Amino acid sequence: MSNIAKIKSSDIAYTPPTRRRSDTECSVYQHPSDAYTVDHVLHANVARLTGGISPIALSLAGFDWWAHLLFSPAKRQMLQQSLLEKTVQIGNYAIRAASTPEIAQVITPPSSDHRFTSDGWKNWPFNVFEQGFLLYQQWLEEATHDVRGVSGHHLDVVSFTARQLLDVVSPSNNPLINPDILETTRAEGGRNFWHGMLNWLDDSTRTAADKPPAGMEAFKVGKNIACTRGKIVYRNKLIELIQYTPTTAKVYAEPILITPAWIMKYYILDLSPQNSLVKYLVEKGHSVFMISWKNPDACDHDIGLEDYLHTGLGEALKAVKAITHTPQVHAMGYCLGGTLLSMMAAAHARDGDGSFKTITLLAAQVDFEEAGEIMLFTDESQVAYLEDVMWNKGYLDKSAMAGAFQMLRSNDLIWSRMITDYIQGKRQPVFDLLAWNADATRMPYRMHRHC
Repeated sequence: MSNIAKIKSSDIAYTPPTRRRSDTECSVYQHPSDAYTVDHVLHANVARLTGGISPIALSLAGFDWWAHLLFSPAKRQMLQQSLLEKTVQIGNYAIRAASTPEIAQVITPPSSDHRFTSDGWKNWPFNVFEQGFLLYQQWLEEATHDVRGVSGHHLDVVSFTARQLLDVVSPSNNPLINPDILETTRAEGGRNFWHGMLNWLDDSTRTAADKPPAGMEAFKVGKNIACTRGKIVYRNKLIELIQYTPTTAKVYAEPILITPAWIMKYYILDLSPQNSLVKYLVEKGHSVFMISWKNPDACDHDIGLEDYLHTGLGEALKAVKAITHTPQVHAMGYCLGGTLLSMMAAAHARDGDGSFKTITLLAAQVDFEEAGEIMLFTDESQVAYLEDVMWNKGYLDKSAMAGAFQMLRSNDLIWSRMITDYIQGKRQPVFDLLAWNADATRMPYRMHRHC
């Protein structure tokens, strides 16, 4: 093993200058008062009904698309012709499929669409329902793309919204025409609907009481998840720094500092023992430090990006260097933690600071020019709307962030779960990543405005 040195426990003598405030020490949050207080209150209350989505942003996108389509007779004629052709296609397919079991599909679902993968959808009449839905979905894509004059962002919003609405009426969500649900109902004599109702009642009760989803109680932090042995060696108002001591006789001279995203719990890289990067590293002779971000409350509303950068990552870096007596560390950033690490590494390079020997980015984005569908939620109207939601609470609630990500993959994260839990009456198996995902965090008002 190259570049190794022994680190004695007596060398760990770094004293934290401050302590983290407990939630009980927080005074009552006071809304910042300004001339737009009435607007803030109105938007925050409407957001409860819209799931944090700005109805104005959707209306603007919809009107932009509709108005330009209205004055595009050639585009409308193309759509009418396409709809007629698809209607004829599905009509012919339905007739032939009734007498030919192995008839070729008119349209193949995208590889990412797993709703119609079971063998039941290959049989008549279910294959007709599937093909008809996919053809209409294709037509809707044509209708919400290539409309001249509409802004690219508005087209993306309209297309995304249309897909969300169409998914509601997908044949896979209908218990009367879904072959898998019908087979389950036949096999269980309808008891699946009773079990599904009980699951729904249980989930509704848990949500109202702000309790974790069903099955998550099987995972306990420190026992069967996040159970790599470590200790808190530094603490301030924003972070706790956890040190994991190597299990080998000799360790690498430079430690590893891991920065997870500030919107997630630290143990994403220390799940169950067989899914733990931290455990793997300490067993290979690395001294590992992990930042655990404070889950902000209303009184942390004024914490911003510079705090996360300097009070968070910056102070953690100082602590690691002081504890290990090493001038350089290997830094690793996960998700937004990698974005934060990239910012600090760039500043260090500019200033000639050589504290980082290497940096490693995991699922981290540093170029947001084309950030994907998440940009649907970041136009001026939506951002202003979210600011009013945060103004009311002092932070962006974890449910708002989770809801946005679920909508991006609604088939997998919303509808498939509803079908399994509430119609088929089964509970999906719970594993460590789901337990971590349910243990979400919030984001301060000022921080989210910066980002």
